[in-house]
Amino acid sequence: MTGATASLRKTLGGLPGVDQVGLEARAAGLGTRSIKTTSKAWAIDLAISMVDLTTLEGADTPGKVRALANKAMRPDPTDPTCPAAAAVCVYPDMVKIAKETLGTSGLHVASVATAFPSGRAALDIKLADTRDAVEAGADEIDMVIDRGAFLTGDYDLVFDEIVATKEACARPDGSHAHLKVIFETGELQTYDNVRKASWLAMMAGADFIKTSTGKVQPAATLPVTLVMLEAVRDFRAETGRQVGVKPAGGIRTSKDAIKYLVMVNEIAGEDWLDPDWFRFGASSLLNDLLLQRQKMATGHYSGPDYVTLD
Repeated sequence: MTGATASLRKTLGGLPGVDQVGLEARAAGLGTRSIKTTSKAWAIDLAISMVDLTTLEGADTPGKVRALANKAMRPDPTDPTCPAAAAVCVYPDMVKIAKETLGTSGLHVASVATAFPSGRAALDIKLADTRDAVEAGADEIDMVIDRGAFLTGDYDLVFDEIVATKEACARPDGSHAHLKVIFETGELQTYDNVRKASWLAMMAGADFIKTSTGKVQPAATLPVTLVMLEAVRDFRAETGRQVGVKPAGGIRTSKDAIKYLVMVNEIAGEDWLDPDWFRFGASSLLNDLLLQRQKMATGHYSGPDYVTLD
């Protein structure tokens, strides 16, 4: 374990404070941007391609996961021009089923790990959780940080756990599952903490930074995501390494998704307007995107049975 080095401590201590009033005003302003119809159609398709279609319930069954994976591959079976989702996100014990169902489709399997959603477990258990998911075929690991350690200023522990989890993502062939680091921003209390967590995670090797588990409110918000987008933009400018962003929890409508895409373009830039660098963690969002897409194509809304209930 390397620990939070003096360099890391200096970086975190030197981050400027977040102007809460200015941040929230800018996020609200970006949320009011209007876009043309052709751009809206493009944005809806892009948003569909960025969805990590998620089921993280105690009542998950193999049948539900198979159905979800099939929906991710063919969100609208009546329209072959509809893009596929980016990934299916499940618990570790469902990874194998999702992987088998997705087959050679190219869609990824994401798995939550490290004692999701609380993060309250010994490190060896968290790492075993991660290795099990990777061995089962997970392409991506969504880990949770120890929020208690972070809030008490034990950045060494948080940093070391991310480094160790990244190492546990290694495969025998030398490749790695991508690591998404979840902050649970609703528990971090301040925007300054969100900025610090973003830099800490990226310096520890995160491939993505993610707002929330979806189990705590508030989950993803536009201001929090704006802070994280600024962080990945500035981190790339300083280090040359690009890191993705994933807001998750509470994003349910096409209108909401488009607000996030406008923010991505304005804050981080066009390079992040790609499923490799921006994702939505969602379950119900895909249904609304499909309904809006179908309305734009036909001029009217379909009935509720047009989309499947997840």
